[in-house]
Amino acid sequence: MKRLLVCIVTAAALLMSAQGLRAQFKTEAFSQSYNDDTATGKDSTDVLFSFPEFIGGLRHEREARIGTIFAGSTIFLGAQQIYNEDYWKLPIAYGSILGSAAAGVYLNTTGHKQAAKYCFIGTAASYWATLLDGALNYKPAPYPHAGKATIMSLLCPGLGQAYNGEYWKIPIYCGGLIACVYYYNFNTINFERFRRIYIEATDTEVPYSGPITAETALYYRNIYRTYRDYSIVALLLVYAIQVIDANVFAYMHDFEVTDDVSLNVSPTVISPPGQFAMNASNPAFGVRFGITF
Repeated sequence: MKRLLVCIVTAAALLMSAQGLRAQFKTEAFSQSYNDDTATGKDSTDVLFSFPEFIGGLRHEREARIGTIFAGSTIFLGAQQIYNEDYWKLPIAYGSILGSAAAGVYLNTTGHKQAAKYCFIGTAASYWATLLDGALNYKPAPYPHAGKATIMSLLCPGLGQAYNGEYWKIPIYCGGLIACVYYYNFNTINFERFRRIYIEATDTEVPYSGPITAETALYYRNIYRTYRDYSIVALLLVYAIQVIDANVFAYMHDFEVTDDVSLNVSPTVISPPGQFAMNASNPAFGVRFGITF
């Protein structure tokens, strides 16, 4: 991700230079090494998960990246709480998860399907809350921590933007997700409706007398199925964008554009194309304007 950030910044700088613009950033932002092989902590693109780092973090022998602790906690639940030294939370986490899961299994075997479903939902909610608690209390966490912002957005859309202090983005992303869910539900209902009509209209054993023909029902069934799939793609896209946004803007926190704006006017000589060719036209004199911000 750090390499990706460098590529994005470099591409933006080249584009601005091509348009005659130049932005002045803090020199400290470019003096750091984004992928220093001599550093003790390797880049996330080099090592996605390190088991020795994970074990060393749990034993409090070394600092572990939040990504490593989070990935390990998805399997070894409670590892984040151990790393954060919040041991008192472990009985609560395991009690709520195992208790609701056991109750769900028991109710399901006794025929109480609806009650069992709510118990399993409680199990998933407890699992999610345990992971979110570990990310929120990750230590050490200098502000802003890009990994922390990323995981917070993964677990709860908009939470990473709140962590970065960009509260105005929350309604945009949450509104986009809600709209995608609404259109997914709308398209799914209509897809099922015309699918049912098409089945009834093509049933040779049961007479059909509805106002919608089989051809029309087939057409709208396919249309709403396509729109339903587009809604899923849009939902995943908005979700991914808000995660990337939280990560990038946490990294870009140290980037600062100066408030100094100046206009430079100077004479210049404009050389015509092919100035070294025979019978080339003479250079033209003009004025150059430069804006620095």
